Amino acid sequence: MGSFDVLLEDERTQLDAFVEEYRSTLEATLEGVTEEQARRRLVSSATTLLGLLKHVTWMQRVWFEECIGGTSRRELGLVQSPDESFMLAADDTIASVTTAHREACATARAAVAELSLDAVVTGHRTGPRTVRWVYLQVLRELAHHCGHADILREQLLAD
Repeated sequence: MGSFDVLLEDERTQLDAFVEEYRSTLEATLEGVTEEQARRRLVSSATTLLGLLKHVTWMQRVWFEECIGGTSRRELGLVQSPDESFMLAADDTIASVTTAHREACATARAAVAELSLDAVVTGHRTGPRTVRWVYLQVLRELAHHCGHADILREQLLAD
């Protein structure tokens, strides 16, 4: 294996590590909060701690199951828009949304396990993307929403 191959392997390892860190960080924002706190709206939008985890679950299914896997949102039983993905159902709980998130993460890991970062996937509605691009998009979204969750958690625990 040449030095460039080692660099690419390290890049994949780093991307996986960053994605996993943000996945677990977002889940951790729900630790020690009540069901009511997890659903509480502290901003004018529909953003709640539980809604954020539900949204990133949806987001990862879109990128890994639709974009990479080639299965449409309709076939996956997913809502069509990001805004809808924040909406909580009456039976959503911390446990149920966390379980769904963990299942989506496992499916995502499996979807990319045999793909190189340079592999081109064609399930995105606006055209082909590389697996690297999908990783970077997911990482950007996870980091963005971890910041939101951190602020919401801080507000909740200050009460």
